[in-house]
Parts: sequence; structure tokens; C-alpha cells
Amino acid sequence: MTRIGIHGKDLQNKSSRFLEKVLDYLKKKNVEIWVSAKFLKQFKSSRIHDYQLKSFDQGDHLNQLDFFLSLGGDGTLLESVTYVGKSETPILGINTGRLGFLATISRDDVEKSFDELLNSNFSIDSRSVLRLVSTPKLFGNLNFALNDFTIMKKDTSSMITVHVHVDGELLNSYWSDGIIVSTPTGSTGYSLSCGGPLVHPKSESFVITAVSPHNLGTRPIVLADDAELSFHIEGRSKKYLVSLDSRFETVDESVKLRIKKEKFRVKLIRLSSQNYFNTLRQKLNWGIDVRN
Repeated sequence: MTRIGIHGKDLQNKSSRFLEKVLDYLKKKNVEIWVSAKFLKQFKSSRIHDYQLKSFDQGDHLNQLDFFLSLGGDGTLLESVTYVGKSETPILGINTGRLGFLATISRDDVEKSFDELLNSNFSIDSRSVLRLVSTPKLFGNLNFALNDFTIMKKDTSSMITVHVHVDGELLNSYWSDGIIVSTPTGSTGYSLSCGGPLVHPKSESFVITAVSPHNLGTRPIVLADDAELSFHIEGRSKKYLVSLDSRFETVDESVKLRIKKEKFRVKLIRLSSQNYFNTLRQKLNWGIDVRN
């Protein structure tokens, strides 16, 4: 029997009927369904609880699952990664809102997509993950990110200085509001909005992008992801924000921060109808001329 895990968000209060549709279809296909306890708590419908679902929490081992469904947007998929973690269970992103870079299947195509999934008509995109090593330890066992790691100023309008070393050698001292270290997957996220380059997901690289740098000569740089990056922060404020994807913690100057490539990867399911370049063109409106 196929086992599928589900996690999602009910941001628009419309997901209950959609989830019932998903559960009905999977039950007809004789799928054993697991749903995150956090997602289940959002639903008041008694019918959903009649499906005899198995629930799981963050930190549970999910090696027994064959697939994992993320119902929401890209943020939901990033949260789903924290559930899957080292198990590397393949994830399929179902987008319940607008098209995302990661969650690219629309709710109208769900049944067709499930048919392709259950008939093994798909391929796997293996995405690299970055890992934060810190003293003291931050983010518990969730010290990894599919998209990006950031260091940002907090509680002040003044810039901060982030000294970045690559394999022990000084790269630059960034005077800015902060810096972003992104994976190729994360290059279409926060890094892109700060002027970073688009990097193909199969590129084995880290991208360092400054946020509002004081020196206009500062430019993003692409590095091989077998490098180890280390950081030292200075500024008028004694508190700073560090983040992994959408998770934040507050630190001071004494914290020691290093970024390296994580040992495990995130496996994203790519159906036959999906194409990375098509997603780029649609999301970024490439080739569209308003005059036509």
C-alpha cells in the first residue's frame, strides 16, 4: 500500500472542501494517508476526522512514507521540508493560490497529478540544502534550509558589518542591512529581490547577496557549495536576526556562525507536465509585451 503524508495551510478558510476532495481521491486509490497534526487542527469539519487519518508531528521519523504532499504555496513547501528532513521523502507541491516556483501544481490539476504520481510517471529534482553550524546551537534540529540563510539588522536604522570568510580566507566585509546566502533553489527568492542572479537548481553553488549595501561596488557572488562560509557581525545594535528559510532567531555579536552544504538533499517531484524554464517564464513574465 502506498503511504502519503500531507501538510498544508488553510490561509483563506477555503481548504476544507479541497482537502476533502484530496482525501476522497486518495482513499479511492487505496492510499494510506498521514496528515500533520498542525494542519489537522485548522479544520473544524467532522467529516475530515472520519477518514481515520494517521497524524504526525515535527521531529517524527517519516521514512515509511512513499510521498509527501504540500498544500499551499512555496512557504508551505519550505515548512514541509522541516517535516521530511533527513528522510528525503519526495515532495509534491500543490499550489492552492498563485503559481509558485516550488509548488507548481494547480488545484484544478490535482487528480491528473495524483494519477501520474501513483503510476510513477514523474522524475525527481534533487535539490541541495545548506546547514548552519553555530555556537551556541540555533534552531534545534532544524538547522538547515532549502532556500536561504540570512543575517539582518534588528531594532536600529544603522547598518551592520558582516565579515565573511570562505574556507578561512576573507571574502568581504559587507556594510549593509544584512546578507543572504542562498542555494540555487533559493536564488528565485529573497536573493533575487535584492539583485541576486538566477541560478539553475542543478548548479552546485552558494550565492552571497548583500541587502542594501552601503558600497555600490558590492555585487552578488556565486561560490562552489563545497566551501565553508563563516561570519562575524559588528554594529551599533547588540542584537541581530538570523534566519533559515522563514524561521528566525535573535543573536548577539558573540555567536559563531558557519554555513556548509548539508549531507541530505530535498527531493522534489517533477511531473511530466512540469518544466523549470516554463515556470520561470510564467512567474517572471518573460516574453510578455504589454503593447501586444
